[in-house]
Amino acid sequence: MPATALDLDDWLGDAQIRSRHSRSARASTDELWRAAEQVRVADASVLGRAVRWRIPGTSPRTTFRELLRSYPFAVLEEGEGWSISGLCGRIWTLRRDYPSLSGPEQFRSWDETGTVRVIVANWVEAGDDGVASLVSESRVEATDRRAQLRLRALWAVVGRFERLIGGEALRAAVRRAERAPG
Repeated sequence: MPATALDLDDWLGDAQIRSRHSRSARASTDELWRAAEQVRVADASVLGRAVRWRIPGTSPRTTFRELLRSYPFAVLEEGEGWSISGLCGRIWTLRRDYPSLSGPEQFRSWDETGTVRVIVANWVEAGDDGVASLVSESRVEATDRRAQLRLRALWAVVGRFERLIGGEALRAAVRRAERAPG
């Protein structure tokens, strides 16, 4: 599946929250993807702190690739230059309230009352003149009305910071790709 043909609506077509970030680099798609795979939680200082607060025990040395491939996430689909991970649960609680997903089918069928399903998709796109873009899109979909209300309240608080930190890991990947010997 080409990275530009990702059908995220197939995973969460009725998401209440959608966030998309993109950064371009003077690098090939392969170089940019390799760089993105090496970005560590510590390389995105504000986002990294938020991740470590919400997922206790996460080492700052953990790469985002490793993070999105392990509990509480599950890899839903992936290929060369793209990946989609998901998690389910109550993302607004202070406790780690996420089930361990066995894989894509459990994610698709998840409908526990008062919870959400979340996807995080990352991919590279080829551009003109040796420029590639790294894209990240996240979506959150509530399972019921009660979860929608809690999600809305959470987003009212954290949503305003999303634009500030959402592209942090992408910027780190672009810096890494552009420094790599080419």
